[in-house]
Amino acid sequence: MKKLGLFLMAIGLLSMTACTSTKLTSSWKTPDARLQQENKIMVIALVPAKERSLRILMENNLVTELKKEGYNAISAYATYGPADTLGKDEKAALKQFRNSDVDQVMTVAMVDKSREKKYVPAYNGFGPYGGYPYYGGGFWPYYRGWYGRMYDPGYYSVNTKYEWETNLYDLKEKKLLYNAQSASVDPPTAYRQAYLFAKQIVKDMQKQQLIAMK
Repeated sequence: MKKLGLFLMAIGLLSMTACTSTKLTSSWKTPDARLQQENKIMVIALVPAKERSLRILMENNLVTELKKEGYNAISAYATYGPADTLGKDEKAALKQFRNSDVDQVMTVAMVDKSREKKYVPAYNGFGPYGGYPYYGGGFWPYYRGWYGRMYDPGYYSVNTKYEWETNLYDLKEKKLLYNAQSASVDPPTAYRQAYLFAKQIVKDMQKQQLIAMK
């Protein structure tokens, strides 16, 4: 009985892990584009004002990962502060970038944040105690399998999904160099989401040969 309890607990932990994910869904790079390490990259996270702490984490983690690879990256929040000093004036914004010696701008936009409610049946796995009835173990496994499907109540789970879009612009050439779409489902903490996001983006930039691998 004790072993069964440990087994079910392990299954529960695996299920929780499976529901929590951060992944890249698509990416694209301008042909032949490649960043130079001496160029300065400004990282700007575009998130709702009420999620300022998430903005700071997203910017700081990307800056950290880019610096690890030898690139000159800076955070817009750390440079300009919480106020929206770039405003809506393109000329003023570009002038501000020039004053900070910025060559490229990486934007990270939270394009969507949604909550999804799903019904999870009590028995939805495979084997003697879940899924379709098990025929190879006698009466009880078969009976228990059907009983669970017919009578045991399930539960509702609510997942929070973040969708992100990352763009890298070259200010001198005035063109988009890189685009990536990614999603995070039920991140345990804002820090963990920002950390995994930054790791995946930099890894993909290496895969796309936009930045060099050490």
